[in-house]
Amino acid sequence: MSGKKPANKAWGGRFSEATDEFVTRFTASITFDQRLYKQDIRGSLAHAHMLHEVKLINDDEFRQIKVGLASILEDIESGLFEWSVELEDVHMNIEAALTAKIGEAGKKLHTGRSRNDQVATDIRLWLRDEITDIHTQLIRLQNGLLDLAEREAATIMPGFTHLQTAQPVTFGHHMMAWFEMLDRDKGRLQDCLKRLNRSPLGAAALAGTTFPIDRELTASLLDFDGPTANSLDSVSDRDFAIEFCAFASLLMTHLSRASEELILWASAQFSFIDLPDRFCTGSSIMPQKKNPDVPELVRGKTGRVYGHLMGLLTLMKGQPLAYNKDNQEDKEPLFDAVDTVSDCLRAFADMIPAIEVKADNMREAALRGYSTATDLADYLVNRGIAFRDAHEVVGKAVAFGIAHNKDLAELSLAQLRAFHPSIQEDVFGVLTLEGSVSSRNHVGGTAPEQVKKAVAAARTMQSLEK
Repeated sequence: MSGKKPANKAWGGRFSEATDEFVTRFTASITFDQRLYKQDIRGSLAHAHMLHEVKLINDDEFRQIKVGLASILEDIESGLFEWSVELEDVHMNIEAALTAKIGEAGKKLHTGRSRNDQVATDIRLWLRDEITDIHTQLIRLQNGLLDLAEREAATIMPGFTHLQTAQPVTFGHHMMAWFEMLDRDKGRLQDCLKRLNRSPLGAAALAGTTFPIDRELTASLLDFDGPTANSLDSVSDRDFAIEFCAFASLLMTHLSRASEELILWASAQFSFIDLPDRFCTGSSIMPQKKNPDVPELVRGKTGRVYGHLMGLLTLMKGQPLAYNKDNQEDKEPLFDAVDTVSDCLRAFADMIPAIEVKADNMREAALRGYSTATDLADYLVNRGIAFRDAHEVVGKAVAFGIAHNKDLAELSLAQLRAFHPSIQEDVFGVLTLEGSVSSRNHVGGTAPEQVKKAVAAARTMQSLEK
């Protein structure tokens, strides 16, 4: 350790030597927390307003602080502000700059607060702003899905279980499944915002402050729903960041599942869709390749977001009350989770409306795999045959079709009646793909009529949220 006295440290009074140069770099957060500068200045303005209201600073000091902070904001946004690792973090960099600009009044700004409640407030303000942007991107993606679902409400494709052909569905119905996943994600995001939107400002280091502060006022000035209820909890927990990353992980799970399907559908083996060239790349060696890089990257970035959730959970699990330096490690995973989710949502919201659907290929695939077998079983049940018996009858009919390389709809009436005499000429109405999807005409069903109703209902809900 150096024997020099600490320089320019707000806390250096009780120290007899300067911080080691490596330790200064190791413990500093300014390289990443400077992105909180807008929220830090906004929080400081609210705090100064409150200090003025309770007469802890006078009119002139309040005026100087406001002018000084406005000047610092302008310096930062014009690129003129010089960030210092020696000053550790965004808070001390701005406070030092303020004191340099306005003198003694700048030293009074920190009255009644600590960096502990300051950073907790800054992160909440920042994340609240980001949640608003993410919510907007989510709605944009959902609207793209609604447009696609409406356009392809009657486009038939095979539905799968175990990635094996199961029953015919419509592409519009499939898009509405993605919509519903995202709608639950949107609800989780809104729930996260409710718990996030409380102001820690005034909790100070951990126990509150002896000054006659007005926490309700600062909460109101910063558009929080109110102040947090316990000073220890206010400065020490980061559950709001963890909850956001839990939301982000579930959202990325859904985007990753959609990505997997897009990748499969765009392959030569499926050829259900075509992704626009602007969302794909080529190969440096194989000239025919068109790689679905955007959905592949979204699928890959999902693991990155999972890692941030696990990192934050692990960060918090062993910390005693109240604040610990460990919490400096909360920002980078949260920042990156927000950036990743925002980018993935933007990519999807841009890409989804531009998908080209290959309806003929989807229909041809739905004709393979005996996807209307369940419809034949249901037909027999409606004629008084027990379902298990009907299941066995249709299984034998499918085996016959496989042996003769014919779909059920391609068998003659005589061939079908050989499996059960209850089968009549009207059976072919239920063995067609159109008949199959149209017959599932109930809430949540794949019938084109129901898809259009679901789209209309979703659009109504979307408009109410605006």
